[in-house]
Amino acid sequence: MTQFFVTHPDNPQPRLIRQAAAMVRDGAVIVYPTDSSYALGCHLDDRTAVSRIRRIRGVDDSHYMTLMCRDLSELARYARVDNVQFRLLKNNTPGSYTFILDATKEVPRRLQHPKRNTVGIRIPDHPVALALLEELDEPLLSSTLILPGEQHPLSDAEEIRNRLDRQVDLVLDGGAAGLEPTTVIDLTGVTPVLVRRGKGDVAPFEIAQLEIEK
Repeated sequence: MTQFFVTHPDNPQPRLIRQAAAMVRDGAVIVYPTDSSYALGCHLDDRTAVSRIRRIRGVDDSHYMTLMCRDLSELARYARVDNVQFRLLKNNTPGSYTFILDATKEVPRRLQHPKRNTVGIRIPDHPVALALLEELDEPLLSSTLILPGEQHPLSDAEEIRNRLDRQVDLVLDGGAAGLEPTTVIDLTGVTPVLVRRGKGDVAPFEIAQLEIEK
């Protein structure tokens, strides 16, 4: 049966965060709140947990999984950024953006895009997510909680528990979440490219083109 922790959305209880982090280290697939929507998460190096998330989402290996990082210093370990990219990241994180960046050797090949050697990176702006990342002391591999055939993420923790009972190991209830996923921006080229329009404002970026991707 799926465990259910009710966390304070602004001041999450340290005991619950420690328990959630321990479950992640032991191979759990969890649901947790972010500043855009609820997300699925698991340990970075857990192949079985990653496969479980892909099954829940109904996606294949070509679908980006996101490395949820706590700050820019952690991000820099997993993605190569130049000065221009760093300024864009510094000015727009934390926030509801996922950035596509060139992956470093620290990122396992199976987590990179199969053809481009790139990785999706995100720094959330949500107390529960940040507390969990701080306790883990490493990124959390994540994917927006959009179920197959649906257009929007699930936003109610009780509904998530009912619909995903026994498919996930833990739901961290941080209150009602949004219905928009992150805005996804590819920063690997000369100019930023909008991959998916979501919650994050695109105004700070000079967008080259629009490629909507669910």
